[in-house]
Amino acid sequence: MTTPNQNEHAPAPSDFIRDVVAGDVKSRKHAQIHTRFPPEPNGYLHIGHAKAICLNFGIAHEFGGVCNIRMDDTNPAKEEVEYVDSILADTKWLIDGWADDNLGLKPRGKTPDTKVNGNKTDFELSAIRNPKSEIPVEPFHASDYFDQFYEYALQLVRNGNAYVCDMTPEQTDEFRRLGKESPFRDRSVEENLDLLVRMKGGAFPDGARTLRAKIDMSSPNLWLRDPVLYRIRHAEHHHTGNKWCIYPMYDFAHTLSDYIEGITHSVCTLEFEVHRPLYDWLLASLDLPRPLPHQYEFARLNLTYTVMSKRKLMQLVNDRLVNGWDDPRMPTISGLRRRGMTASALRSFAYHIGITKYPSMTDVALLEHTVREEFNRSAPRRLAVLRPLKIVITNYPESKVEELAAVNNPEDPGAGSRKIQFGRELFIDAADFTETPPPKYFRLKPGGEVRLKYAYIIKCDEVVKGDDGAVIELRCTADLESKSGGATSSRKIKGTIHWVSAARAIDAEVRLYDRLFTVPEPDADGDFKSFLNPNSLDVVNAKCEPSLADADPQVSYQFERLGYFALDPDSKPGKPVFNRTITLKDTWAKETRKH
Repeated sequence: MTTPNQNEHAPAPSDFIRDVVAGDVKSRKHAQIHTRFPPEPNGYLHIGHAKAICLNFGIAHEFGGVCNIRMDDTNPAKEEVEYVDSILADTKWLIDGWADDNLGLKPRGKTPDTKVNGNKTDFELSAIRNPKSEIPVEPFHASDYFDQFYEYALQLVRNGNAYVCDMTPEQTDEFRRLGKESPFRDRSVEENLDLLVRMKGGAFPDGARTLRAKIDMSSPNLWLRDPVLYRIRHAEHHHTGNKWCIYPMYDFAHTLSDYIEGITHSVCTLEFEVHRPLYDWLLASLDLPRPLPHQYEFARLNLTYTVMSKRKLMQLVNDRLVNGWDDPRMPTISGLRRRGMTASALRSFAYHIGITKYPSMTDVALLEHTVREEFNRSAPRRLAVLRPLKIVITNYPESKVEELAAVNNPEDPGAGSRKIQFGRELFIDAADFTETPPPKYFRLKPGGEVRLKYAYIIKCDEVVKGDDGAVIELRCTADLESKSGGATSSRKIKGTIHWVSAARAIDAEVRLYDRLFTVPEPDADGDFKSFLNPNSLDVVNAKCEPSLADADPQVSYQFERLGYFALDPDSKPGKPVFNRTITLKDTWAKETRKH
């Protein structure tokens, strides 16, 4: 369902990185702006990556440039094809339809067709502007450049800027911490070349030797204390197979991949700020034709009530504390998508939180507000009862069935209405009845009245209980002159509740998801797993209006008075499964105020 976007006339996003890019465009420093999104395929993307995707693709889109997606696949021990596939699927989902957002992402120049090093550039943003076009999802791979990386390594050795070291990883770390030079630092160029060639040929076991940059062991920046550039690892690579047994370290591969691809603005998160001197040193130490890329850093996304570390997310998956990477409680893009969040809501969130140099904690309530704001405008309304309690309207004819008009979305006049069937026997939610009501209770109670939405005012006359004392049925009478929308429907009453027809309702499994952790910063102190929310998932067997039997998996629905829900892939014909994406109100804010 397409609805007007409230951000239709929003200004283009502005931040310090965009200011730099704008200045470079104005000065014609680069022929074309070129950014990249370089995830390591060792896990699934999370919402923090969504911020980086929106920044890098957004800058390229706004300034008539190009953005590459590149697999930083230099560690075969941790990387898998599954992760590559998930990254591509999540990225495509997030940026597909970008042109419909109207978030101020207006191209500030023509995006020409372009080639990088003779290769067609993937993810050309001209395709994104047409929501009907297919976005090519064939990424660059750092591993495609392994031959070039090796030639650059040989060049560093020949010019005296790198050497082969025989120390163990533990010794290397200790010497770097102390600022102490390796005993192998002064090997001759000839010996280093011979050892590097033999390392590549598989002559040595894992960990026996490394190639290190020769920079400055007295530098206050630890990353300039002769960092490791290559390590030996006899492992099959998911992309290159068994061709290599030496693999480049991140800083070496990241820098040179940027150069090879013609990246102009290499945007990283803030923890890589201390790596930038090494980035610049590598570029300066090699004989590289200009222009050279430049690295910029921004603060990563930190979100309350979750963890963003890929390592910790993997622990949750491996320890079976969640049901996989796409569990709707996870902050992964695939989990958020399965929960029912839309790409447009995530993009809007990413732009509204801004880009800064200063680490901060973003309240998840802002994400939830963004989702609610979109769904309130776009989500069709439906009736569903999560915990059914039967009511019988004793003064309503047994064989009579009425069709009542129900509005599809009061925020969208063009959404129209639908027919819902009303009869003698209905289901209401058990939460809407109590025998001992507190003060100012406006739902159903013995002797009390409520309006059934779109229908009549009813009064509870009798409470029927089972042998265990639990309420199993309510007998009510209806004010048959109070039909909603009728000439005599003006009688005012404070409580309105939802319902479904008992005879025509369909059964559905509904998964009520909540925040995964009970505290805002589970990472702050102790074992983050000790703060897992035991009530983060509740599964109920609900009764739903018949139209939900044909629910569209691409549509988010508002179950009236309950929240926003989406169809889960576990659904089967006749057995729909719905995930609660988000409640109608921020119930956590109320609980926080209590304490």
